[in-house]
Amino acid sequence: MKISTKGRYAIRMMLDIAAHAESGNVSLKDVSKRQDISLKYLEQIVNMLSKAGLVRSQRGAQGGYRLQRSADEITVGDILRVTDGDIAPVACLETEENTCPRASVCPTLPFWQGLYRTINDYLDSTTLAQLLANTHTDAMDMCLYI
Repeated sequence: MKISTKGRYAIRMMLDIAAHAESGNVSLKDVSKRQDISLKYLEQIVNMLSKAGLVRSQRGAQGGYRLQRSADEITVGDILRVTDGDIAPVACLETEENTCPRASVCPTLPFWQGLYRTINDYLDSTTLAQLLANTHTDAMDMCLYI
């Protein structure tokens, strides 16, 4: 399991929007400059996040993006599942029903299930607000390599 660049950039973008929310809607152009991420790439990411109901847009002179819910209600898991899909460590756990013909006799399945639970629990217990609480806005603006 590896988190994609799209997933990492989505987290950075969401943190940037959350960090600058008090000044109103946040433009993607500003996020692009602060995070040193291509505007075109951010447009792809924000489209995914918007369809998933994590951000909302507003057009016009005061337009831009806002979080759809508060930063303490959006988890890292919410974001990564939109950009990267299921975060399963092995293919047999990617769907609700394990269709692997060896599932009933697989000696490693409980290990993979435990790892999967641990990953999801951690991702779902970490909110944008928690990440922001550990980051100063100046450092957030320089956060280029997450």
